[in-house]
Amino acid sequence: MSDFISDFWGYYIAAIALGGIVWCVWLLFSQTRVAKGAAASGAATSGAATSGAAGTAGGADTGAAAQDTGHVWDDDLRELNNPLPRWWMWMFLLSCVFALGYLVLYPGLGAYGGMLGFTSQGELAAQRQAALRGQQAVYGKYMDLKIEQVAADPEAREIGQRLFLNYCAQCHGSDARGSRGFPDLTDRDWLHGGDPATIMQSIAKGRHGVMPSFAAVIDEKAAGDVAQYVRSLSGLAFNPIRAARGEPVFKTTCVACHGGTGKGNQALGAPNLTDKIWLHGSAEANIVKAILQGHDNRMPAHEDILSPERIRMLTAYVWGLSADSGTMPAAGR
Repeated sequence: MSDFISDFWGYYIAAIALGGIVWCVWLLFSQTRVAKGAAASGAATSGAATSGAAGTAGGADTGAAAQDTGHVWDDDLRELNNPLPRWWMWMFLLSCVFALGYLVLYPGLGAYGGMLGFTSQGELAAQRQAALRGQQAVYGKYMDLKIEQVAADPEAREIGQRLFLNYCAQCHGSDARGSRGFPDLTDRDWLHGGDPATIMQSIAKGRHGVMPSFAAVIDEKAAGDVAQYVRSLSGLAFNPIRAARGEPVFKTTCVACHGGTGKGNQALGAPNLTDKIWLHGSAEANIVKAILQGHDNRMPAHEDILSPERIRMLTAYVWGLSADSGTMPAAGR
C-alpha cells in the first residue's frame, strides 16, 4: 500500500475484500431458499416414486426433495436440482468466518496492518536472523584469525567463493576477472588498494569513482592528442607528434588525479595509466570518450545485506584471488 499516494485505494481494496465475503454468504442463503421452495413445488407435481428417489439421493441431509429441472436424456435419464448437503453449507460458512478472522489478524484490508502486525519484511528479517544464528558455528572459528590465515583455509575459501558467486559475480564475473567497466580482481592492480582492510571497506561501504568530463576545456582534437600521450605511458603504439602535443595538456589538466607520471592515486581511486590494465579500453576512441564524457563507476555497499562475518569471509576470498600463495600463512598459526 505504500505505493499509493491516496487513502482511497486502501478503502477500495478493503471494500472489495469484505464485499466479496458478504456476497458469498448472501449467495449461499439466497440459493438455499430458492432450492427449498423449488424442491417443495417439484415434490407436489412429481410422481411419488421420482420424488422419493430424489429425496433419498439428494435431500438426505436437508430433508427436502430434489427439484426436477425438466431435462431428460435417453428417455429416462432425468436431471435433478438437489439441495446442498448440510455439511457442505457449514464448511462454506466456516470458510467465510475464517476469511474474516484472517483479515482481522493479518494484512488484507487495504492499509490496515492486522492485529498481529505481520509484514513480509518482518518475516524476511526474522528468517535472516535465524539463518545467521545457524551460521555462527560455521563462521565463528574464523573470526579470531587474520584475513591472511582465513584465505589460506580451504574450507573458508569455499565459503568465500559461494558468497562471491552470489553477491559479486554479476559484475566481476564468476572467475572474478571482470569485464569492461568492472575491475579484474585476480591481478594486483587495485584502484583503492589491495590490502585486507581496504578490500573489506570496499565491500562494506562500497566505492564511487568519478572521472569528470573535460569537454568544456578540451576539444576533440586535443583529447585525441592526450590519448596518444596516455598510450605512450603504458607502452602502447602511439603517434609521437600527437603525443608531444598532448603531453602539456595532460600535465595541466590530468595531473591532479593521475599524477605527473600518470601512476594514479589510490586515495582518489584514480587508475595507474602506465600499466597495461585498462578498465574501459585502451583504444584512442575509448580514451577520448573518457576525457570528453567522463566516467561514473559505482560499487554498491554490502553492509546492509551481508553480516560482518560474511563480509570478512568474502574479504579473505577476494584478497586471496590476487595474493601470492607464498604470503599466506597456514590457518590457525
